[in-house]
Amino acid sequence: MLEAARWAPSCFNDQPWAFVVARREDAATFDALLGCLTPSNQAWAADAPVLLLSVARTRFRHNDKPNRHAWHDVGLATAQLALEAQARGLAVHMMAGFDVAAAAQAFGLPDGHEPVAAIALGHQRADLAGLPADVVAREQGPAARAPGRLRLRGPLRRGPRAARRGAVAAGPRLLVRPPGRPRRGAPAKEAAGSASTQPSMPKS
Repeated sequence: MLEAARWAPSCFNDQPWAFVVARREDAATFDALLGCLTPSNQAWAADAPVLLLSVARTRFRHNDKPNRHAWHDVGLATAQLALEAQARGLAVHMMAGFDVAAAAQAFGLPDGHEPVAAIALGHQRADLAGLPADVVAREQGPAARAPGRLRLRGPLRRGPRAARRGAVAAGPRLLVRPPGRPRRGAPAKEAAGSASTQPSMPKS
């Protein structure tokens, strides 16, 4: 799974990610990362066999300039890790609920490196028994997504011909369809997109 993350694309191929891996059998590292989580995340993440901390290196290697794309690239690497985990029958749950400063101190992150997210990795829970009520409600709630579609249009460039005609060349367009809605003009039998699911909470 970490190998899948390693092959993620990144700006200048800088690969600005690192992962702290805390396995349950390494009690000191596991407890240190677990202790950085918010109490609501500790309540269920304590059952995970593996916790990870994604880290962004904030400056480029080749010129030491700030890399404002670092967090985007760490996200790409984490997404590939999650896809590989899913392919292996495992569940991944990313968490923003953790103490960033405490995590950086606990693992001695050098200057120019910042924690991005905590991650729980393990098998999907068979049931939600024993979890706090608010966690159960969130897990069982609908996996909502923004309705409708997003369109972005804008001028791309004004070429000589377009300028003479007083027209602007057509700009780029981004269309995002929600799951289940077929593309415009598609046959009725076109398969709908798969329904999204709520992230599962791993359990050893």
